[in-house]
Amino acid sequence: MFEQKSRRRFLRGILAAFLGVAALGLIGLMVLPGYFTRTAPRTPQQPQLQPQQLQVQQEAPRTTQVATETENQAPTSPIAAVAKSATPGVVGISVLKVDGGSIFDKNAAEKWGVGSGAIVSSKGYIITNHHVAGGKSKRIIVSLSDGRNVDGVTVWSEPVLDLAVVKINLPNLTTIPLGDSNSIQVGETAIAIGNPLGLQFQRTVTSGIISALNRTIKIDTESGPNFMEDLIQTDASINPGNSGGPLLNLKGQVVGINTIKVTSAEAIGFAVPINVAIPIIQQLDAKGDFNEPYLGVFAYDREVIPYIDGNLNFDKGIYVSNVDEGGPAYNAGIRVGCVITQVDGNDIHTMMQLRTYMYTKSPGDTITFTHVREGKTLTTPIALAAKDRDGLLTR
Repeated sequence: MFEQKSRRRFLRGILAAFLGVAALGLIGLMVLPGYFTRTAPRTPQQPQLQPQQLQVQQEAPRTTQVATETENQAPTSPIAAVAKSATPGVVGISVLKVDGGSIFDKNAAEKWGVGSGAIVSSKGYIITNHHVAGGKSKRIIVSLSDGRNVDGVTVWSEPVLDLAVVKINLPNLTTIPLGDSNSIQVGETAIAIGNPLGLQFQRTVTSGIISALNRTIKIDTESGPNFMEDLIQTDASINPGNSGGPLLNLKGQVVGINTIKVTSAEAIGFAVPINVAIPIIQQLDAKGDFNEPYLGVFAYDREVIPYIDGNLNFDKGIYVSNVDEGGPAYNAGIRVGCVITQVDGNDIHTMMQLRTYMYTKSPGDTITFTHVREGKTLTTPIALAAKDRDGLLTR
């Protein structure tokens, strides 16, 4: 009797153990494949760029004023000092865009986009991005730090450079001083101010460092693939609505205009160096307009060339990769493969440096190129033309 009971208990124990192992195995079959799927290494992908950091909203901006509870407090850090001095010069820019072929089409859908800008002239000139204030729009409203909303008008824009200038007619505006983007160094502090996610979080301050310089990236435009050259890379947070806001150094000077970020990675954003915009702002301030000169070339910096053609090797200058056959440079003998080393006796190291120098000139002016072609050093005068359309690969 006792032995039979013991045998039955033993058999029940074996059966329970078997069922427990089977259950665990079934659970493992359901869970482990998902686990391995989540942790399996991913195939490397190309960085996903987001060039249009424009926050969309349904309504026109409302009059608001930035909180001023710390106005009378002394800054407790260098970054706080920059934020206090520069914030009044940062604006919100709301643009009523039209989805359609014409702004006069009554059936076209309308939407407000919100970006940022920096007041850089007491005459009311505001630097921002082309994708914020360029192109067709029905209305532009500029929101100032004191709560005023005023109408603005775009007086100049360039889609590939992704810069634009908006003009408002108000006196006694607080401006932000312009710095020298050629003097910044990798590792130094960078401060971004803008309106992430719209005017609800207007004039948000983020900080980081200058991560790299002279970055050239390929972008897709309405006219086809193009390049944004010699950008400043930063890990200061840039979010939708930050576009067009200033990137500042610890002196409170604008060294760049925030423009684009990599969406497939963290903390990789880019800004257009401010030096290329300085001659534009100076001419607008002096004459009220800017007539953009045109050369008709695109060239790569020396540091980029090994990634394009490992057989090319030169010590200085920029490598001409594209020439407009109807442009001034081609007519003067510049061809693909030429290396431009100097312009008017000034050493040239980047395409942005060449473009910045060009912007100090006017259509019809003559500049002298020193370049190497087929092993020979040549000096060539080139008369600049007027740029007649946007979206060109050549500059």
